[in-house]
Amino acid sequence: MHGLARCICGTMLAAMSTSFADLVAASLKAERFTLVDIGCSGGLEPAWRVFGEKFRAVGFDASIDECRSLMARESHPDVKYVAGFVDLPAHHPFAKRSEATPPTTRNPFRRLSAAWALELRRERLETASLVEKRDHNAWRMTELADPQQRLFAPDVLKDAGCIDVDLLKIDIDGLDFRALNSFDGLLDEFRILALRLEVNLFGGPEDTVHCFHNTDRFMRERGFDLFALDGRNYSSRALPAKFAITAPAQTLTGRILQADAYYARDICSDYQREPGAGFGAEKIAKLAAIFSIWRQPDSAAEILLTFRNRLQPLLDVDRALDLLAAQSQPALIKPLPYVDYMALFASDSPRFYPTPVEIAYAPPSLLKRLKMARRAFNDPNNAFLSNEFK
Repeated sequence: MHGLARCICGTMLAAMSTSFADLVAASLKAERFTLVDIGCSGGLEPAWRVFGEKFRAVGFDASIDECRSLMARESHPDVKYVAGFVDLPAHHPFAKRSEATPPTTRNPFRRLSAAWALELRRERLETASLVEKRDHNAWRMTELADPQQRLFAPDVLKDAGCIDVDLLKIDIDGLDFRALNSFDGLLDEFRILALRLEVNLFGGPEDTVHCFHNTDRFMRERGFDLFALDGRNYSSRALPAKFAITAPAQTLTGRILQADAYYARDICSDYQREPGAGFGAEKIAKLAAIFSIWRQPDSAAEILLTFRNRLQPLLDVDRALDLLAAQSQPALIKPLPYVDYMALFASDSPRFYPTPVEIAYAPPSLLKRLKMARRAFNDPNNAFLSNEFK
């Protein structure tokens, strides 16, 4: 029964997170929603398919087996999978600058429980199914594209007619920062609205390594802001922790080593109004849809309010705001409409504060413990010991 309840709850949350995007999809007339997924192993994220016939995607993966499998299951005529290693041409400035530096440095992977689990299962994985190899990140055991024939993603996209991209995702286990640099000087040309990037929270100080501080600087220098960071923990071999997913990778406890970083154009800010002014209503609405699917309904609502006059001919802005308000109230069977939700905050903002049981317990400091111990020692009834010092 509990499993069924979780399933129903998960289905409701998924539907709520895409209901606004569904409204945007229905309003598109001149544009489609285009996703570029560099590292598409396992398939495209299902939420983006809410755009239906207006959805278009190009997925890249180094595994020929995986691309062949994805293509065999693909039913959408405007989704294409390309097998190959995405990288920079040798003459690219970043490729020349990074020649002497490996893409990852100070990499602790061999010390992790995930690496140990892979070693223990390696013999079995050699004869495992493609799905099991993929789920265990053993893609090197599949049929791979020619590593000498590297793909320059922007050229592939232009050849495929994808010159207007809404969302770019990069997750290729190592060469991510090089793949990101392949779009240097082209983010505006491709009119990219947002990026989801795998970032490493380990690495050295070199400005060419695949590390969060380099990715963050790259994105901010090119006009994108960070809207979310979804961290992953990895336990060491010294004391393996329970894995968070079925594959041997991130764990429930351990050192934070990687994250998914979500970047977008902050077109509502004072310093970035010009990019917003350069986009049409449909492009702006698609950015709001991205925020909603990223579970950032507040950022989506800000776009609707900032560009209401431009968006109103495209969609019912008030109805859209109600859908975003509902997304902010997932626990309510009958969520408040946007106007009432805002009025509730204005009249009683403390209602939005967490209750005591929702606040994680923080143990008292050593100084506070010493003071309480002294007071408890001087109290014959041990009142402090029985109340404060538990």
